[in-house]
Amino acid sequence: MSSVLWTPAPAAFQSSNLARFSLANGFDPRDYETLHRWSIGEPGAFWRAVWDFAEVIGEPGAISFFRDDQAPMTRSRFLPEARLNLAENLLRGDEEKLSVIEADESGHFRTTTFGELRRLVARAAQGLREAGVGKGDCVGGILPNRLEGLVALLATLSIGAIWSSCSPDFGAAAIVDRLGQIGVKVLFVAPRYRYAGKEHDISGRLAEIVAALPTVTMVVLTGGDKPAMTAAVAFEDFGADVPLAFERVPFDHPAYVLYTSGTTGAPKAIVHRTGGVLLQHLKEHLLHGDVRPGDVVSWYTNTAWMMYHWLISGLACGATVVLYDGAPILKSADGLDPSPLWTMAERAKVTHFGTSPKYLATLAAESYAPGRLHDLSSLRSLLSAGAPVSPGQFDWVYAHVKRDMIFASISGGTEIIGCFLLGSPIHAVRRGELTVKGLGLAVAVMDERNAPLIGRQGDLVCTEPFPSMPLTFWGKDGDARYHATYFAARREIWTHGDVAEMTPYGSAVIHGRSDTTLKPGGVRIGTAEIYAACETFAEIEDCLVFGAPVERDEEIVLCVKLHDGFALTPGLAARIRHAVREGASPRHVPHRIHAVQAVPYTLNGKRVEAAARSTLEGKPVKNMASLVNPACLEEYRMLDRSEAA
Repeated sequence: MSSVLWTPAPAAFQSSNLARFSLANGFDPRDYETLHRWSIGEPGAFWRAVWDFAEVIGEPGAISFFRDDQAPMTRSRFLPEARLNLAENLLRGDEEKLSVIEADESGHFRTTTFGELRRLVARAAQGLREAGVGKGDCVGGILPNRLEGLVALLATLSIGAIWSSCSPDFGAAAIVDRLGQIGVKVLFVAPRYRYAGKEHDISGRLAEIVAALPTVTMVVLTGGDKPAMTAAVAFEDFGADVPLAFERVPFDHPAYVLYTSGTTGAPKAIVHRTGGVLLQHLKEHLLHGDVRPGDVVSWYTNTAWMMYHWLISGLACGATVVLYDGAPILKSADGLDPSPLWTMAERAKVTHFGTSPKYLATLAAESYAPGRLHDLSSLRSLLSAGAPVSPGQFDWVYAHVKRDMIFASISGGTEIIGCFLLGSPIHAVRRGELTVKGLGLAVAVMDERNAPLIGRQGDLVCTEPFPSMPLTFWGKDGDARYHATYFAARREIWTHGDVAEMTPYGSAVIHGRSDTTLKPGGVRIGTAEIYAACETFAEIEDCLVFGAPVERDEEIVLCVKLHDGFALTPGLAARIRHAVREGASPRHVPHRIHAVQAVPYTLNGKRVEAAARSTLEGKPVKNMASLVNPACLEEYRMLDRSEAA
């Protein structure tokens, strides 16, 4: 029997947006399975109901859904006659209502009303028009998570142009690999940013980046910097005060270009539709997150990650969003200081706090109890994404953050700019499980026969179309590359690349990525259980698990980065193996354990098992620019099997 850690109070259940939406459409809120079946069985009716419930600004048109029976996933269309503008829906708050809280690691705290935000957006939009940017043109950003970045994004969307952004800590090659694909016309940049107590100046890199982007006709500098290059202007001098206007575009008009950050080639430039982004995010915020007018939503992210775009859509729900810039944990003379995000959350009265399993693990390792040290009375929901959350972390959250709140482990991806599996305000939270399948998403777990599985691991798939599927991949043969990525394994069935398991309760467990699945003895197992076991050791700061070929089989390699003062002794190795055996299974027990100095990560903060494996095998790692610390791979090249613990 699954362990239930939280259940909604009856009053909270009845007043939730999800319960109200269910009743408004003729369903019993306690019968989620029937509501979900309706949402995928009658997609036109469901998504039009989301449009109406969220009071989307625009013209929906007479047709809610067109199904192409020859290619139901890739050629079906939602609201093909609709006209809308994403920025118009994000900027619809009352003049004096709080829209944005800007905070950073130094304690900076600034508020902006919707009226102020609209005026800034109108000015920047006029600047883009004067720079020759029009509907369908691309605008880029190399920006930290501050107000200027949001203004630039909203100004771009308001005129029907396309936004794409990188974080300023990306290297020059990584930025050019991304923005160079899409023909950016105007580029917003921050020559300096602050992270972990240090000032970083990238102005020297900017000339190199701009030179490699020949389509750029103007550079807009934020942060008060005066232009030192031709065709550059300060953000404060960009545009003119004019009334705000919105260019309404078709539902499938491109809004964002986001990038995958794998190491198997150039980043894939994924084109997302205006209407798909808005409807998917409204559904997730309003119905699954129960975001309400006056709520305050935060997520620790940079401007390149999909969670940034997800976060700012909270504006369309009447919520205030927090833009936090800098490190979530600071180093001090006394050790690590995990307080910045929680100090911000207390001051901002955050209702929905978004983070990652790695961050939660660090808090636990530092014995930092946010619920004891901060006033979190406003907090209703804690969310986590980016990797599987271990069962033990569920226990820690309810013991050390807050007992009466929703903890939602959510899982989706850049590819869908949303979630396949996520939380719910009307369901119990079960230990180690993602609570529900997203409404409107025909999520299943399938085996190699394409048979659905319950209680066994298989491939996470989606069998029916949904609005936030990519429009295409940018560039030559974009449709073909898009289809090859998600539909090659199963024709007209989206195969996401995760190993997952559906439970009898309708919840799910994510076991890891398919491309990093371990196959010792030919049996496929996920890596999440091994990571979960390692998180219980105070000695282990970080770790990486991957498979290495040996004698026509595969062995499990575990690399551990230990905290200062600890060594990989035979005793520690034995305890790790015992914990994995007890917490997972004998098949999960690592054959080799190595101590390493660092774990490779992508720019989006994800472990890169495949790169470590390729390096160990002596194979080249493509797209090294997607790694935040590529130099650490040299250590993996030198790992000696005979020296493993």
